[in-house]
Amino acid sequence: RDFCLSRGLGDVYKRQTPNCLQIAIGSPDHKTLVAAVQAAQVENALVNVGPLTVFAPTDAAFNALPEGTVENLVKPENKAVLANILKYHVTPGNLNETILTKLKKLGQANNQYVQVEVKDGKPIIGGANIIASVKAGNGIVHVIDKVLLPPSE
Repeated sequence: RDFCLSRGLGDVYKRQTPNCLQIAIGSPDHKTLVAAVQAAQVENALVNVGPLTVFAPTDAAFNALPEGTVENLVKPENKAVLANILKYHVTPGNLNETILTKLKKLGQANNQYVQVEVKDGKPIIGGANIIASVKAGNGIVHVIDKVLLPPSE
């Protein structure tokens, strides 16, 4: 370690773990999610102190939505609808897969609930499979294979 400090590499040891938004920004599979978060101006929902559990749909998950859905949602006039959908992907607490398998539903940041099922010992969140999990400085990001859509009013 002293060698690293003398070479100016000490900041490597001081780096903070990236927050949930930084993880999404750094992922090649979450370009659509990041663009949607920016369009809805809900960055704060992913960078606050937390702890947070974020379910992050991949670009492929967004591409599986009906044609034109994403393009329509990112229009300025649909900002509130998009923000509601994105907040449906965030829940308070640092919930790993083990904890998720013990729950039946989660209260989301948009004040609605998403159902949790367990199949083959793995949690299924609103019909979405968790395909990877990444610890964040303010919680955990679960990469999912489906966009979660809040129940209709």
